[in-house]
Amino acid sequence: MHLFYSIDRVRWSQLFAGESAKSLAALEALVQTNSATSYPRLVSYGGVGGKADLGFILYAAELGQVAQMHRDLENCFPPGTLQKVYTFLSVTELSEYGTTDEDNRNHLINQEKLQPESEQFQQRLAELTKRKQEYEKFRLYPEMPDWEVMGFYPMNKRRSGQDNWYMLDFAARKKLMGGHARVGRKFGGRISQLITGSTGLDDWEWGVTLMAHQVDALKQIVYEMRFDEVSARYGEFGPFYINMRMAPQALWPHLGL
Repeated sequence: MHLFYSIDRVRWSQLFAGESAKSLAALEALVQTNSATSYPRLVSYGGVGGKADLGFILYAAELGQVAQMHRDLENCFPPGTLQKVYTFLSVTELSEYGTTDEDNRNHLINQEKLQPESEQFQQRLAELTKRKQEYEKFRLYPEMPDWEVMGFYPMNKRRSGQDNWYMLDFAARKKLMGGHARVGRKFGGRISQLITGSTGLDDWEWGVTLMAHQVDALKQIVYEMRFDEVSARYGEFGPFYINMRMAPQALWPHLGL
């Protein structure tokens, strides 16, 4: 769950002495309780750009757990001080267009020209299989890096006229997504990306979370992706939220709380 809030500064200015410190201590304790590398995990951010003052990503194993984390988070703040700006609920999932074992075998035979009975073929197949398994584990149980910048936006695949993604056959969609992924891989080391599914769960079909060391990398990857046919012809994008990674003890002085 992605959560973005603003602070009601009038209400905050009316807090009794000690309430701000009590709120910070409660949030620090909640983050500490949910600090696993994958889940349960609660990560805090300072919003940049004026859309939101602060944001959070909640990682949980199941719906009830993330719902409780959400309520526990809001209960850290005095009543009336936290104003919801935007929320997004989604699940981690494997892409239906991901590389299969058969894809790997065909690649070795057709691209690397290896014979299936050769030792080199078996060695390379083991390497590709391990890479596939590691990627699938990351997609399902993400361990996102604690980098300085986080960008988030929701998106859909277009369903209008001749630009209806869901009227394309599977082979055409997989080929297009393969090219789309190749653009993203150019940003390895600069961008860590997590795509989560929200069809039937929220107002958009996917959520895109991008972690980076510098904000220019976010701009560049989104810009380059838009020249790819998947985005240029079939992509629809929601609001963008740009954030700086900030632990609770850094958020309070940053926001003047």
